[in-house]
Order: sequence, then structure tokens, then C-alpha cells
Amino acid sequence: MRSKFLKFNTIANRSRTIRKLIHFAILIAVAALPLYGQGNYEIQVYGADTVAPGRTMVELHSNFTFEGFKAINQGVLPDEHQLHETVEITQGWTSWFETGLYIFTSHGPNQGYKWVGDHIRPRVRVPESWHWPVGVSISTEIGYQRPIFSADTWTWEIRPIIDKQWKSWYVAFNPALERSFHGPSVPEGVTFSPNFKVAYSLTRKLSAGLEYYGALGPVTGFDPLYQQEQQIVPSIDYDFGPNWEFNLGVGMGATRSTDHLLVKMIIGRRFRFITPRVPRVLKPNPTGGGD
Repeated sequence: MRSKFLKFNTIANRSRTIRKLIHFAILIAVAALPLYGQGNYEIQVYGADTVAPGRTMVELHSNFTFEGFKAINQGVLPDEHQLHETVEITQGWTSWFETGLYIFTSHGPNQGYKWVGDHIRPRVRVPESWHWPVGVSISTEIGYQRPIFSADTWTWEIRPIIDKQWKSWYVAFNPALERSFHGPSVPEGVTFSPNFKVAYSLTRKLSAGLEYYGALGPVTGFDPLYQQEQQIVPSIDYDFGPNWEFNLGVGMGATRSTDHLLVKMIIGRRFRFITPRVPRVLKPNPTGGGD
């Protein structure tokens, strides 16, 4: 009798897991309808975690291109010796939902500091209560960039995020889909830009890894290899504490359509700007800690 009960319980648990998989697949399908990418303003492979409710993450992305494009192309300024800095502000609302805002800036030779554009990025994740073996979340990012910095001015990106921590190893995969709504890339439709990261913890605070960023072309038929963007970024992450984030890497282009050499740094800090005195829906995580 007990074995029959256990068998029934196992079947019921599997049924619930299948239903959750179907629900999340539907969510991805709906979010991925129409969809442009990171460029070299926020060079990052995202993990599946979201910012904890009641917490605000403020990050500065700084990327300097030592060897890039030297000529104006389609009205876009060359990026060689440009410093791109992006302020990213992410607010956690619930244990599974956050919203991010990006403010892009650029400083180049004889240009001074210029505003580039803004993006907004809502993101949802699979709750920990589902007990999935990997972390899963999905973000959608939409926004505008000035035509002197991007020929495609209005773009939309949908980014599934899958990650896994196993002992000292960490792996993350972001198979992003991108879509331009205004600019020369509109006829291409949806394009594929996969990002990948593998890292190993050298100490309790320091990990070293390898990041990959690609822009392969339309999903209906990838561009020739020389037209694709392929970049390898050896990087390190350092743990300054539960409220901090730090990443440093050197990007090397593998094709002629990619910036040949750049350095990128991300530094972030979590704050608790929202207190329990504000409406209950914004009440901080009762457990206190970081995201």
C-alpha cells in the first residue's frame, strides 16, 4: 500500500513539474515576439538571480576600446579610443521580478561626454520554491540609442538566462534574440546573439573565467563568419561582500567585424532605498540579505 502511495505521489510531482515547464515555455514564447543587443556598452553575461525585493542595485559599466573601428560607418562614429560608461539601476520588486534602467554615455577623441540613449529591462525568474536543478530567468530589453552611436536606433532584445553553480564551477548561458525596429537591420528580422560564461573559484573571494559574446546574424540564416561578431573575454570576479559586485575583463575580437581589443569593468552596489514604511507590495525581503 505504501509503495502505491509513493508511486502516485511521484507521478503527481512529475505532473506538476511538467505543468510548470509548459507555463514557463508559454511565457518565453509570448515575450519573444519581436526583438538589439548589448553592443559594447554593457558587456555582461547575466546570471539567473534577480535583485531581492526592496533592494536597489546600482552598477557602473565602463568599457574602453583600444582597437576598434576607425571610420564613420552609416553615420555612426568610430569607437576606437571611446570610453563607454553605462549606469544600470535595477529595482527588485518581488522574489521573482525586477526592473532595470540603463543610461548609456560615451566619451571619445574630440567628442567630449555625450548621452547615447536609454533602455528599460523587466525580468522574471523561476522561483526557488520550484526547486529546478538550474537557475532560469528571462529578460526583455527595449530602448533608444542616438543614430551617431547606433544605426539601429530603436531595438528590442529577449534574453533567456540559464545558470548553474556546481562546487567551484559556475556556468551561465544567455541565448539572446534581438530585433531592430528602426535602422538598416530591420529587414534581417530576429537575430541570434549567444553569450556564455564559465568560471572557477580560485579562492573564496576570487574567481577567474572566460566569457564569450557573439552576434551571428538572422535566425533564418546566419551571416558569413567574417560578418559575424565573435569576442572572447578572459575575466575575473571578486567578492567584496554580499552587497557588492565586481567584474574585470579584456575583450579580444575573433573576426574582422569585431572590436579587436577592449577592457571592461563592472562595479555594483546594492542599497535598501525602499523601507517597510512604503506600501506592502514594496516591502523588503524579510530575510534581509542580498539578492
